[in-house]
Amino acid sequence: MTGPPEGPLPVVADWFEVTELDHGVVRITEPHVEPVVRANAWYVRGRRTDLLVDAGLGIAPISDVIGPLDGHPLLAVATHSHFDHVGGLAEFDRRAIHPLEAKDLELAADKPTLLTAELLGDIGDELPEPWRPRGRFLIDARPDESFDPVAFSPPARSATELVEEGDVIDLGDRRFEVLHLPGHSPGGIGLWSERDGILFAGDAIYRDQPLLDDLPGSDVTKYRETMRRLLELPVTVVHAGHDPSFGRDELIALAERYLAGGG
Repeated sequence: MTGPPEGPLPVVADWFEVTELDHGVVRITEPHVEPVVRANAWYVRGRRTDLLVDAGLGIAPISDVIGPLDGHPLLAVATHSHFDHVGGLAEFDRRAIHPLEAKDLELAADKPTLLTAELLGDIGDELPEPWRPRGRFLIDARPDESFDPVAFSPPARSATELVEEGDVIDLGDRRFEVLHLPGHSPGGIGLWSERDGILFAGDAIYRDQPLLDDLPGSDVTKYRETMRRLLELPVTVVHAGHDPSFGRDELIALAERYLAGGG
């Protein structure tokens, strides 16, 4: 995997991009991260408890942008243990994940993160545009002068609580049911608000990039079962682990395409 010659990465003042959406949902992204690992974090205001769904790479403190938004105790929930979703979890006192991925969460800090060749190998060259990384690093900037992308590894973290199918996360004025949505990973979960028709889907389904079902721990048979389940869910909007949000019609099209073998 080769790319253009690179000098020192530039420093940017604002690492995160924060977008206010409907129903008190805030989308937090890292625009200087390569699209293939640029994950969404979702912040939800509650009456008694606030919710953070996934926590980015941990390159810069995500709590710095959560802080001005919140006002209540916060629960950070990881939809799964992949490094692009859990880097900032250690910043929060309450950290939840499905039991099948709790051990992986503890080990995630030992995995390579920002070196393109070490993380992706030849897989990166096989990705379709525009998700094919070209540079040495999976970032095109850094949050401050002292940040070293070669040495970077997010801090070790473990779950303080476990969540699984049927559990309910109560924010005081809204409730999210935990759905076990395996396939991309063994313990992948979604958070479903029946009242609002909102699904936080993690990497079970997303809009623009190819769905990955050939990673360590992936299971195509279970992924197909997850897609069938999603087809039956009366979703209004899906807030996914990557890419912009989308509605029920697009959810149906994506799930049906996967079941038809389109990936």
